[in-house]
Amino acid sequence: MATITQLEYLLAVDSERHFGKAAQICNVSQPSLSAQIQKLEDELGVVVFDRSKKPILPTEAGVDLLEQARIIIREHKKLTTIADIKAIEPKGDFEMGIIPTLAAYVVPLFISDFAQKYPKVNFGIHEYKTGDIIRMLHKDELDAALLVTPLKEEALIQRHLYYEPFYCYLNQNHSLLEKEALKGEDLKREDLWLLSEGHCFRDQVLNICKENEKGCAIPNIRFESGSLETIIKLVKGCSGYTLLPEMAVDSLSDEEKKRHIRAFSEPVPTREVCLVYTRTFLKETIINALESSIIDNLPANIRSLKRQEIQVVKL
Repeated sequence: MATITQLEYLLAVDSERHFGKAAQICNVSQPSLSAQIQKLEDELGVVVFDRSKKPILPTEAGVDLLEQARIIIREHKKLTTIADIKAIEPKGDFEMGIIPTLAAYVVPLFISDFAQKYPKVNFGIHEYKTGDIIRMLHKDELDAALLVTPLKEEALIQRHLYYEPFYCYLNQNHSLLEKEALKGEDLKREDLWLLSEGHCFRDQVLNICKENEKGCAIPNIRFESGSLETIIKLVKGCSGYTLLPEMAVDSLSDEEKKRHIRAFSEPVPTREVCLVYTRTFLKETIINALESSIIDNLPANIRSLKRQEIQVVKL
């Protein structure tokens, strides 16, 4: 009979695709972990992992077994989670994913407030790209995530938090600074600096700046970055422009806004931000507290934004 520990070892190997790394995560020696997995495979008569592959991959039969293992572990966790759900005060472990273009601006707004109000919540925050976060949600490696939506993921609940408009950040010598407000068709593709592929922010910018997939405003340079701060400095020091979310603009000085920022005319291109979690989610008490803490600490200009004034950009 498979034990919970053996199933946790299986899922760790599937996540890391490496026995040594899985053993480190599980805080056991690699020989012990390997022996337990081998014992389980012998008992079930199924080879779960193809050890000849680098990295290790599950076999066809192993894929089905791993999915069942996730269900069993999820149900097992309910035994301790249900008591926490019924508690008046939120408590327990909670792991949240967040994308880089949100983390730098949103987390500092609410994290101290949340930690002070809910000291019994052991809150972990992990920064990843959207695709990685979605995979981790499906594998129950994260409880929830703060993501830009809408997502084409029927298995995930997307709880609306706020809308955030885009602004254009231009080099101080750019001709578009002569305009009071911009439209998408004003933006030339040869001038644009972009985040690297895999960032949903890049996809939204490309949807605003039609048919632009260049990503760098200097013809003979190929540049990839996951940092908006780096992009800002390149625009300022070189040429061209980029797009920024409003909370990134709020962090700029008044002088920098005056020299580099232009708004869009209505309907303003905007991103939607949601708390995202699986439909089997149990920690409702914590997510309700998290939602309230985030919304209560948003800037007034974000909270007051009206839906009819904006145009949500698709991913």
